[in-house]
Amino acid sequence: MSASLTIDGAAAPKLTGGEAVSTSSVHDAVAKSDVLSSETKLAAAARESDIAQRTRRRRELLKSFVQTAFPGLIGVLLFLLLWQGISILSPQLPGPAKVWDSAVKLFADPFYSKSPNDQGIGWNVLSSLKRVGIGFGLAALVGIPLGFMLGRFVFLNRMAEPIISLLRPVSPLAWLPIGLMVFKAANPAAIWVIFICSIWPMIINTAVGVQRIPQDYLNVARVLNLSEWKIFTKILFPAVLPYMLTGVRLSIGVAWLVIVAAEMLTGGVGIGFWLWDEWNNLNMEHIIIAIFVIGIVGLLLESALIWIAKRFQFD
Repeated sequence: MSASLTIDGAAAPKLTGGEAVSTSSVHDAVAKSDVLSSETKLAAAARESDIAQRTRRRRELLKSFVQTAFPGLIGVLLFLLLWQGISILSPQLPGPAKVWDSAVKLFADPFYSKSPNDQGIGWNVLSSLKRVGIGFGLAALVGIPLGFMLGRFVFLNRMAEPIISLLRPVSPLAWLPIGLMVFKAANPAAIWVIFICSIWPMIINTAVGVQRIPQDYLNVARVLNLSEWKIFTKILFPAVLPYMLTGVRLSIGVAWLVIVAAEMLTGGVGIGFWLWDEWNNLNMEHIIIAIFVIGIVGLLLESALIWIAKRFQFD
């Protein structure tokens, strides 16, 4: 006895096995089509969001360029125009185009060496940097520990204060004759001048940093009976590091400034001697190039120290 389905009293047609499978396949295809359509819409929305983010980044970069780099470019352009105008009024001063042509020829072979006193500008810069590195390094080895001691112990600070106050304002080149007399040679005398002029900012800034540490920190250290080494490594050094790096940055600027003047007087190989030698040859293009080289190297040294200071900050 077969059963039949009725809808509103009417008999519904029976589906065979093939027709049932076909209907199920249609439903599956419709479902898959809906899923694909939804995925397509999501992908399109993601692409639109990505495009919008890229557009926003480009606008931010353009805004940052306009706010930072663009004023600098205008300043450089005005400087070049002023330079060109002065060179027209004073024909002895070469204009930017002549200096550029000379720079291209000069830096085509910056490391030639024909004789001890006739070497490329690259060797002269490296010689100056070597002297600065030695003098500056010796000043750091002496000045930073001395600054810690002066800031840590009041008696030492009061003992050294009149000496530092007396010697710090002395002109750098005033120390050169003493160096020549003691060392009997130009190269160590120049290093001596760098040392004595670079040491003061490191001593003063380090001592000030130690003195500005809250007294409560040191009181807690005494209560805990910490050794001087523990106090130095756990309290003094992290707190004083920003002051110390500021002194180092000031010292490297002073050292690079001093070496140029010292080399003009002592001679030998170095950017200062090279500049003075070009003056004796009345080569104004090379003199201007030397001025730019000195400024660029000094800027790079200071930027490197600022980068290092940012990497060694304690919160």
